[in-house]
Amino acid sequence: MRGILYGVGVGPGDPELMTLKAVRLIKENDIIAVPGAEVRETVAYKIAVQAVPELADKELLPIYMPMTHDKAELELNHEKGAKALEAALDTGKNVVFLTLGDPTVYSTYLYVHHRLVAQGYDTEIVCGITSFCAVSARLNTGLVEKAEPLHVIPASYQIEDALKLPGTKVLMKAGKKMKNVKEQLLAQGAEAMMIENCGMPDEKIYRSVEEIPEDAGYYSLIIIKENKERTQE
Repeated sequence: MRGILYGVGVGPGDPELMTLKAVRLIKENDIIAVPGAEVRETVAYKIAVQAVPELADKELLPIYMPMTHDKAELELNHEKGAKALEAALDTGKNVVFLTLGDPTVYSTYLYVHHRLVAQGYDTEIVCGITSFCAVSARLNTGLVEKAEPLHVIPASYQIEDALKLPGTKVLMKAGKKMKNVKEQLLAQGAEAMMIENCGMPDEKIYRSVEEIPEDAGYYSLIIIKENKERTQE
């Protein structure tokens, strides 16, 4: 009998924000998969091991997920990752795949999830606290109220039109495009705040577009609130 693959969100960075279910599944299962070549150096592992010290003694399965837009390289590594997971599941053991935030939102886990579902493996997604909810809470403010819409946008792609959408905009994964993102925010006179590495020891908060550094790290998330005065004009 094959094992079950659990895609488990470990939250945005603070180990206290991991769910009870995530903690239980890590404790109960022997094989833990993590997206990264060096498991113990990954952010997901470093978060989870603080909440579940037993993780350090588990069988750790590295699943390399390169940060690139090269479709051929991505396809190759996603297929390799899926095959590694299949081999582990074929032993009859369950596999818990750790992923940052929530597995349903721009998650590396989904690339292998789709492949294993297509191959007939049993899978279960276990939700985690999303980075944008954690950032909003850390900023001590809400995301949306009343009839305001919420837009979650991958900032590493073209965002010019997305910034014109009504309501609150969340920009995720700006990465190396931060300089361009900042320029567009300034050009549109947007009111935005950003947290880099939310919930982690090196967390940094920027409360205006002007403060946002052009060399901000990968785990940076921007929240753009609609200008109330403009909407009332």
